Amino acid sequence: MTPAPADFSQMADMPPADVRRAIRLGRYSGHTAGLAKGRLQCNLAIVPGDYAADFHAFCRNNPKSCPLAGISAPGETSIARLGTDVDIRTDAARYNIYRFGKLEQQVTDLSDLWQDDLVAFAIGCSFTFENALRRAGIAMRHIDENVTVPMYRTTLETAPSGPFGGGMVVSMRPVPEDRLEEIRKICGNYPLAHGAPVYMGAPRAIGISDLNAPDWGQPVEIQKGEVPVFWACGVTPQAAIMTAKLPLSITHAPGAMLIADVDERTTPIYPYKDD
Repeated sequence: MTPAPADFSQMADMPPADVRRAIRLGRYSGHTAGLAKGRLQCNLAIVPGDYAADFHAFCRNNPKSCPLAGISAPGETSIARLGTDVDIRTDAARYNIYRFGKLEQQVTDLSDLWQDDLVAFAIGCSFTFENALRRAGIAMRHIDENVTVPMYRTTLETAPSGPFGGGMVVSMRPVPEDRLEEIRKICGNYPLAHGAPVYMGAPRAIGISDLNAPDWGQPVEIQKGEVPVFWACGVTPQAAIMTAKLPLSITHAPGAMLIADVDERTTPIYPYKDD
């Protein structure tokens, strides 16, 4: 019997293990922003073992975009640092499968695709600090509207490693103009969630021509008195993987994260210092 689907409102107050269980059973495959409050959400990048060292170096070279939460051993389907009941193959809401840099399909379960040489990288996600911003009374419009946060390619370059490189991807949230410095300070407390914003203000300065046409996610309105604020985004390694054109690579689908059991303020493997 097919399990009954769960909607976002049902999931909002579930503990992380119950959220993962609903995802694992195929009951939920939507965005995860606002779920499992207080727990770390992770982007995923999964590559064949022959490319793992170069990708690991890419993450070390770009810790703001790729704050590492954990790395699996080749073929392992779990990362101990994320929790005892976390399965990389089933517990993200959706996965993108790439062949030679092209999106081949999107799936909700990797069990049939898993290989003994695959290495998984868990990378912190900006969804984590959103709970702190909401506690401070700062609305997250994409959560309020139940859409995936808008994400954009930029002209901000990453530091390459092997076949991995290209521009930084950013996520955007409208923020009241009189609270920008407060935002910077709050987010700086979450280094594994990309920390403080990388840019605030006119998007053309970082190569974004139209906020209403995000590369991933859905657009949200910038209201009077608000400023678009941009954070480094864990889709950056996904863009780097597409550029690398590996025979096989797997990522989370943008907005559909893997929820861990660890505290949202966990320190990344390679800490960085915000400006």
